[in-house]
Formats: sequence, C-alpha cells, structure tokens
Amino acid sequence: MQSKRQANFELLRIVAMLMIIVLHYLNKSNLLLLFTQEQTAVNYVMHLIVAFCIVAVNCYVLLSGYFMVESAWKPGRVVSLAAQILFYSLLIPVVLIVAGVVPADDLSVYDWLHYVLPIETEHYWFATAYLIMYVLAPILAAGVKMVGKRTLQIVIAVLLLYFSVWKSFIPVSFATDRYGYEYGWFVCLFLIAAYLRLYGCPFLEKKRNAALLYAGMSLGIFLLAAASGIMSEVIHPLSYYMDMPTTYNHILCLFGSIGLFMLFKDMKPWEGKAAEAVRRLAPYTFGVYLLHEHELVRYQWMKWLHVDSVWGRWMFIPHMIGSVLLVYAVGTAVDFARAWIFKGVVKRTGRMKMQNKADDSGLKR
Repeated sequence: MQSKRQANFELLRIVAMLMIIVLHYLNKSNLLLLFTQEQTAVNYVMHLIVAFCIVAVNCYVLLSGYFMVESAWKPGRVVSLAAQILFYSLLIPVVLIVAGVVPADDLSVYDWLHYVLPIETEHYWFATAYLIMYVLAPILAAGVKMVGKRTLQIVIAVLLLYFSVWKSFIPVSFATDRYGYEYGWFVCLFLIAAYLRLYGCPFLEKKRNAALLYAGMSLGIFLLAAASGIMSEVIHPLSYYMDMPTTYNHILCLFGSIGLFMLFKDMKPWEGKAAEAVRRLAPYTFGVYLLHEHELVRYQWMKWLHVDSVWGRWMFIPHMIGSVLLVYAVGTAVDFARAWIFKGVVKRTGRMKMQNKADDSGLKR
C-alpha cells in the first residue's frame, strides 16, 4: 500500500510557496526600497518580512532531497516535470494573446524560443535547476549511502566553503557566485538534506532549538542588511552586504532554512480533515510557481492587483495577505485543471497502447 504523505512536510511545502509569493510581491512590485533610499518604519517592516521569507526556496529543495535520498527514482517523473513546465510556458502566452492582453506582434522569435525551450533558456530558473537536480538524484543518493558519514561531512563542508562561506564573509563579488540560482547549490542542499535524513542532527531535533535557529538567522539577515545599508553612506564597501544576506546561498539564509525545515520535521504527526486538506493542496504548489512566475505574468499580476496603491502605507500588510492568498488559490485551481487534463491524456494513451497490443496479438495469430 502507498503510504500517506506526511502532513507536516506537505504543510511546509505550502508555507514555502506562500513565502515565495510574498517575496515576489515585495521585490517585483517596487514596494521594497533599499535602506539607502528609504528609512521609514514601513520599509523596515518589509525588509523584516523578506528576511523571514527568504529561506523558502532552500526549504523547498531540502524537502526534495530529504525524501529523494530514500525513495525510488522514477524516470517518468522527469518527463512529467518537463511536461508541466512546458504546459505553462506555452499555454500562458497563447491564452494572453487570445484574451487580448498581449498583442501577438509584441512577441518576437526570441520570446517564443523561451516558451518552447523553457528549461534550456532558464525561463524559470528554479525549474531548470530543480529538474537537473532531480536527474542527478539517483546518483547522489547512491553516492551518499556509499561514502559514509565522515566523507559526506567533508564533501558538504567543501561545497559550503565554495558556495556559501567565502561569499558570506568576504566583501567581494566572486565570478562564480550565482547567489544560489543554480543547480550546483541545489545539489549542495540535496546533500545536506540527505545527511539530515540518514544521520540526523540531535541539537535541532528539539523544536525550540530549531525555532531559535530560524528566528535568529532571519533576524541576523535583517540586521546585517540594515546596518550595512545605513553605514554604507560612510563606508561605501559595506553596501555589498545590503543584498548579500538575502541571497539563497548566504550562510545566514542556509542555516535559517535548516532551522525552519527541522521545525516542521519535528512536528508531531497529525491527522484529520486539516491534514487531508494539506495533502490535497500541496501537490499543486509547483504549478502555483509556474503560473505566477511566467515571463508574461511575473511583473503584471502586481499591476492587475494594484499593488502600487499601497506604496509606503501600512495598508500593504492586508493587501499583501489578500493578494498572496488569491495568487495561491488561482494557481492551485489552474494546476488542478492541468493535472486533470494530464491524467486524462495518460489514461487515453494507456488505452490506445492496450488496444494496439491487442491488435498486434490478433495479427500474430
């Protein structure tokens, strides 16, 4: 029998996607200003929210690594992921053209190349990095189990030095630093999640410690960015640190994401209607991302929801909550329809294959 998905991890998947939408709401609507531009209470609160939400992407990847290290790898899942990405990449421009939102003449050959080859062109950077990580997952999982605890610790330490530690402490922009927007960083997160699954972390098994780590690192991100922004007017090189703490591979963001992940991991198992609702919603979170982050949508949905009307005002809080929930609800509904269509296609294809086999058998007789 197929075991039920664990509601605590599925809840984290939903929470992480809501956090990602919050980040996009604040960053891509121009509501969030640099500390050197705006030093108001409203802007500080926005930066504080970002500091507590920036861990979301890492958590999403940690979830995948945690389960993939022990689960069977499915080639069909690669096809399914690629088909899901292509579905949104191609369908959205067609729908927007038919609806008259986007004139067909506005889309160049280069634009359509992005829609036809979304993975190769990094139309969705996260989807590209995630898909490559998934393809490598069986090799990574086998290697993790083969090398043993000590070797895995060394490998993770070396990768963290390369991807995270140096960039976090040295105020220099490294040519190899892509701020965590790459599959190499996702592989590093995969190995960390695999280590937590196989060997655990006794200190973080206590929810209090995990919560303190998440809260402490998030506050650290906010304080470092704020202090750097204020002091950069006097010591200009410190301006580097304004943005660095909110990059996915910064050491504070990494440990904050581990803290939040462990906090949900250590939740007591729970069942009931709420748990079932969480299990039903969670599978559509990736579709929520693919819908609202399409190139033709990612900067437009803020305009459609009139986000600029709450610029510099405390009204941004209820407006943000309503907008985020609406984007999540619409994305879930659309991906539910997409899943229903895919399921129908798979069933239809299966029937056709069975019919062809039957016809072949008849011919052989």
